[in-house]
Amino acid sequence: MTVSAPPTRGGHDDAPPQDAPWTPAPDPDSEAGGDAGEPEEETQEARAAQRELVAHTPGFIFDEAASFGGSLVAGAQHGVSAGGSARDVFLGGKTEIHHHGTGSVPAAHVSGEIPRQRLDALASVFVEGPAFAAALARLRDERVLVLAGAHSTGRYAAALMLLHHLGVPAVHALSAETGPANLGAQLTAPGGHVLRDLPLSRNRPLRDTHLYAARDRLAKTGGYLVVTLENSPFLLGVTPCPWEPPQAAAVLRAHLAVLRKDPADLAGLLALGPVRDFLARGAHRPAEVARFAVEVARYDGGEQAAARLADFGHAAVEQQCREWLGDPEAPLRDKAFLISLAVFDQAPYVLAAELADTLYVHFQRLQHPEQPPEIPVFGLAPENRLERAWAEGEVRVETTKWGSVPQFTARFKKENTPQVLLGEVWTGHPSARPALVTWLKELARDRRPVVRTRAAAAAALLARADLPSAMELLIDGWAVSKAFGPRLTAANTLTLAQFLDAPVVLRLLTQWCTDTHWARRWTAIRAFGLLTPLRPDLAGPALSALAARARAGGGGTESKNLVDSTALLLSVGARRGEMLSELVRLLHHDTASVRALALGAFVRACDNAEEGALVEWYADTGMYETDSARDLATLWRTSLGDHGQTRGALAALRTWVVLAESRADVAQALELLLPALVVTADDHKRLSHHLVNLRTPDGGARPAVADRLLRVLTPSIPDPSRS
Repeated sequence: MTVSAPPTRGGHDDAPPQDAPWTPAPDPDSEAGGDAGEPEEETQEARAAQRELVAHTPGFIFDEAASFGGSLVAGAQHGVSAGGSARDVFLGGKTEIHHHGTGSVPAAHVSGEIPRQRLDALASVFVEGPAFAAALARLRDERVLVLAGAHSTGRYAAALMLLHHLGVPAVHALSAETGPANLGAQLTAPGGHVLRDLPLSRNRPLRDTHLYAARDRLAKTGGYLVVTLENSPFLLGVTPCPWEPPQAAAVLRAHLAVLRKDPADLAGLLALGPVRDFLARGAHRPAEVARFAVEVARYDGGEQAAARLADFGHAAVEQQCREWLGDPEAPLRDKAFLISLAVFDQAPYVLAAELADTLYVHFQRLQHPEQPPEIPVFGLAPENRLERAWAEGEVRVETTKWGSVPQFTARFKKENTPQVLLGEVWTGHPSARPALVTWLKELARDRRPVVRTRAAAAAALLARADLPSAMELLIDGWAVSKAFGPRLTAANTLTLAQFLDAPVVLRLLTQWCTDTHWARRWTAIRAFGLLTPLRPDLAGPALSALAARARAGGGGTESKNLVDSTALLLSVGARRGEMLSELVRLLHHDTASVRALALGAFVRACDNAEEGALVEWYADTGMYETDSARDLATLWRTSLGDHGQTRGALAALRTWVVLAESRADVAQALELLLPALVVTADDHKRLSHHLVNLRTPDGGARPAVADRLLRVLTPSIPDPSRS
């Protein structure tokens, strides 16, 4: 069952007229021309945006070990006859055959004998695995066996070897057009028969009666039949035999025993560091292990051979992604799911599945503009879709704005698959770009933070692969938007692109800080604030760029953005002392707007009691560092005495005092800090008045710690606890 796709939020109300060229949905985020227009009111503070970015960015971006580097290993594809393989011979996506009506299509040649040499070559490297013995016993007893398992786990090779172990005189491969209803009619030749990847559907199930008819025919000829298929819900009265692949180490050892005859060579090769690393990563398909065995067998002790082994993991993922996307027989919906899963790797499965169908609609409009897009309402179970994508799912507790809830999350088994897959679709299949760009723009406008952040992360990966195209088609359009959301997505994208060391991003952000377009300036300013907690080494260049913008002038929303982003520089623990020193240096700048930026950012950073805030760092570390303690006192004293900052500074001081009520280390830090803030009688009067009138957040009485701090300022005040 399929349904016509609803109009997208981009503005398509109907399918494009016949013969009309496909055009993407209008982009409501883009802004036509120049510096016109005023920004809308910002709806999210910088600290919240930074938390959101870190919370929802996929883990592989933060994991340097996720990238193997290098290029595709030459000569990685080998057939069964070229060294053997305990695997499915077909390496691409699953072929889907569409049948109309209830009968099957007759063929002139429905069966062909598999050459004996091929079976012998496969037998020399085949590893039985944990399910083989049970499957063999069942086939010998029942004559018909349905072998079901995940995609590309060696089902077909196992089927051939099951028949080979029975000693049949010949093994015949049945035509892929063979249907369940006429299965028995095809079993005319004596010996063994194998039907590979039987396509089933709701209207074309495999029933127990089909197998009974086949068994009767086989009993007359003394033959056997193995049917392989992926785990399917369309088995009626049929109990399949589950197939599990053998261990990767056993498959590798079997192949190497054929490729390198000397047992001493075998032990040495298995002990190589890259080989141990490969096996430790797990989740390898038998076909991948077979290709790796060829590379291991070629190892001659040289540097190039060692580099090929170390690079193989990445090369194998590259090859798999090219096969997935380049297979002309693979359904378009499966490719859309793969791309969506790459964007939402390690996120809830429902997001990947839901938004994959949205991408599928765009692909259909691109490929068949004359037809209305359709989305199947029901399909494979999540576990089966993930198996076909060589991915897996697990229930994890996810933090949402409604609290922590268990959710079924999905991820590729190979950590670097998302990066490689997105890079391949962007650079290797440019015809898909119009649909992909429209889809990512829709994700950037989604109400869910995780969706918006994943759109930014995907765009960052695309920028690393091809920066000019990503800038033209995605990032710059977001950056010049009048709306807050797309600009934040642009800032997130550039932040993550720089984190991934995409070329020229740092220089671009520096230039945009003084761009003539207010929205580009806003984007760059916010990006610098988001970037420095992730890349502390860039705190210095970021502050220089932000100060340069402040020196050029500006006000309103931009001034607030500058202050908020500069304040985030003080959230970098390893660089806080250095940043305090730089802010003190800016107090002596000859431009008032630069001095205001330094004080405003300091006050904004101080007015924060969250975990890891500046107050926590000062109580734990900063107060014991002479230079840091001096600089922080200078900034506090100057802020409190500045007419433009006094109100905010007193509010920030209240945050520290309230926190000191529950934390002894903060109270001790304040006792040491406050005397350094009193230089004049006005300083003393201001602080004393503030402490006397300070109340708890709920409006209650003055905290007891305020009395202790008052006595620090005025030692003659008696301590009530000692009376």
